[in-house]
Amino acid sequence: MSDTTQTVLAGGALGLGLFLLVRALFPPRPGLVSRLLALDSARDGVDVPRARPALPDEEVSALRRTLGERLARLYAARGWEARSARADLALLGRSFEGFLATKALLAVSGLLAFPLLAGWLALMGWGLSPTVPLWAALAVAGVFFFLPDVQTRRDAARMRRDFRHVVGAFLDLVSMNLAGGRGVPEALMMAVSVGGADDEGANWAMVRIREALGNARIVGITPWQALGQLGDEIDVDELRDLSAALGLVADDGAKVRASLTARAATLRRRELAEVEGQAGERSQSMLVAQLLLCAGFVIFLSFPAAMKMLGS
Repeated sequence: MSDTTQTVLAGGALGLGLFLLVRALFPPRPGLVSRLLALDSARDGVDVPRARPALPDEEVSALRRTLGERLARLYAARGWEARSARADLALLGRSFEGFLATKALLAVSGLLAFPLLAGWLALMGWGLSPTVPLWAALAVAGVFFFLPDVQTRRDAARMRRDFRHVVGAFLDLVSMNLAGGRGVPEALMMAVSVGGADDEGANWAMVRIREALGNARIVGITPWQALGQLGDEIDVDELRDLSAALGLVADDGAKVRASLTARAATLRRRELAEVEGQAGERSQSMLVAQLLLCAGFVIFLSFPAAMKMLGS
């Protein structure tokens, strides 16, 4: 087989792989005809099945969904719990199956670097061994495989910090409702209502707390147990501590109010310390940048004189 034929076959395989990858990552939207048929069915009174609101990672093609389900079953069979990743995904509102499918597809896309590098080396006429592009493709695939973990961990850390801020405000609202003579369950529900969880543009953290408290009535558990379960699900220690505190002193309104007030003050002091620490880190980075700029300017000024002295 000639070099030209090998190059054409490698290019065709690469193009086909990229096409399948794009189709898997970006599934086509429903066409205009299917949407019009759905509107006509709804107008004629035909019961159109309605799915629950899909999460961002659940709006995927059948290939990606099937791949994610198989990988999730593999994780379950091997006993790989991935608690940290599951907590981060639950906080971000993404599915674990979609996360696994994304990791696998990105790794496969990294392997596409092998025929690309091999074809480029063949076109350039460099007689290198195929192990060089193979190891390069494996390295790229490994990096691509762990990219979703890094992004998910970074986004979850930011949202968890915002959630802690909302928990502090929620504790203050509960304390004010307890001071008004309400019981602990009523104070919790009134706090999320006052916090804007019933509005259309409500804060997402308040919405999660309201949903947890609303599900507690359906399941038949106490509101503080529901808060503890939510804290375990999204890995927020403040909710777990709040659940334990409410479970201990739920019958004494004065103790509950004092405990919640103290916890809210502690959360505010912690947030203030974190903000001050971030400000200090940014100040240090700016100082280092200024020092490097000054050093470069000094080198720029002294370089002609130094070269003249060395030349003489």
